[in-house]
Amino acid sequence: MKLAIIGGGGFRVPLVYRALCADTHAQRITTVCLYDVDPLRLAGIAHVVRAIAEQSDRTAYGDPPTIEVTDSIDVALDGADFVFSAIRVGGLAGRVADERVAIAHGLIGQETTGPGGIAYGLRTIPVALDLARRVRGLAPNAWVVNFTNPAGMITEAMSAVLGERVIGICDSPVGLARRAARALGHDLGDCMIDYSGLNHLGWLHRLTIDGIDRLPDLLADDAALAPLEETQIFGADWLRLLSAIPNEYLHYYYLRREALAGQQGATRGEFLRDQQAACYALLAPDTALTTWEAVLRERNSTYLAAARGEGNERAAEDLVSGGYEGVALELMSALGRGADATLILNVAAGAQLGLPADAVVEVPCHVDAGTITPLPTSPLTGSMRGLVEQVKAVDRLAIEAATTGSARAAELAFAQHPLVDSTRTAATLLTDYRRAIPALDAVFTGRT
Repeated sequence: MKLAIIGGGGFRVPLVYRALCADTHAQRITTVCLYDVDPLRLAGIAHVVRAIAEQSDRTAYGDPPTIEVTDSIDVALDGADFVFSAIRVGGLAGRVADERVAIAHGLIGQETTGPGGIAYGLRTIPVALDLARRVRGLAPNAWVVNFTNPAGMITEAMSAVLGERVIGICDSPVGLARRAARALGHDLGDCMIDYSGLNHLGWLHRLTIDGIDRLPDLLADDAALAPLEETQIFGADWLRLLSAIPNEYLHYYYLRREALAGQQGATRGEFLRDQQAACYALLAPDTALTTWEAVLRERNSTYLAAARGEGNERAAEDLVSGGYEGVALELMSALGRGADATLILNVAAGAQLGLPADAVVEVPCHVDAGTITPLPTSPLTGSMRGLVEQVKAVDRLAIEAATTGSARAAELAFAQHPLVDSTRTAATLLTDYRRAIPALDAVFTGRT
């Protein structure tokens, strides 16, 4: 089987390849083809994955997947069984603009949440749709696994072309569930997970072990709850008031003042831009793997550091691999060879949360050979439902704007987002993002 990674120079790609090397099933990925628009980045990551291949235990796992590198997206897609979309339109310079334009207006500056997420989506959707159409033509039976953020919005846009054959994945929900299970002294495999919402906007409602919901026990146990990353971010009292554990990205909504106050110094995008620029320049064949591993450790340890607060370090278990690549491998195994799995995915199951049926939401799903079935979840009520409905409406306006070139729809998307507090600011945001990011301006050039 062939896996094409579009955005193959992405920093997480070696994690996916390392997981594939440890797959011992007879029906496994035998070829990994890397495609990227940045030659330096692509060459550097190719050095890393080749080093991983050389170190792979062939006695235990067999030969690692063959590595192909191409500068042709059509060559990468031709004959693929699976396609990973990991594109970043505008690169990290675009991410910095996503953050900085919002911050200049006194708003949350983040790449997937708030105005930055809308700007990221607007310039990414046309490219994602082009990819979807190419997949439909060159690999019509392929499953597309979307890593590209904002994952829910991009997956929903691509589903207009690919239907159910595009699935969005994120490691945040499974990381949350794994931490909660660990705090209760259990492995995640022992648990039934009741989680629902949108990408980067969801809640863990129940964690059932041996037929009993143990989440109330966790919320009542100060000692068990204290080390949880979500406790460090939100505080135990807020988790108890919600009777649920929110996805970490909800701190931008629940703790907006604190998040704004924390926007001092370099943004996350600026940190990654500088870190990765230095890293890619150093990814020579002999040292690529050790250099990449050191940079990855720094990247993981600093994730959401401001939200956790000073002195709250990430747990060692959260710094190891098993996130995106673990979900992706389980998904491919279930779809490609019928190995049953229950995974939290971004799929078109909006009716389950009171949204339009074709709306992409993030819910647990049962996956087997060629079938993805969303599982029942607790109904969203009150403010949770209201927040999901409002943000999904924004997503759909952004998709309309990106597919039609409607500046009106884009301005409405900015104006109606709950993290944008002024309709006048919304109009200025669109103008400033268009000025700062050429790829975004191109969506609207010559159109109204």
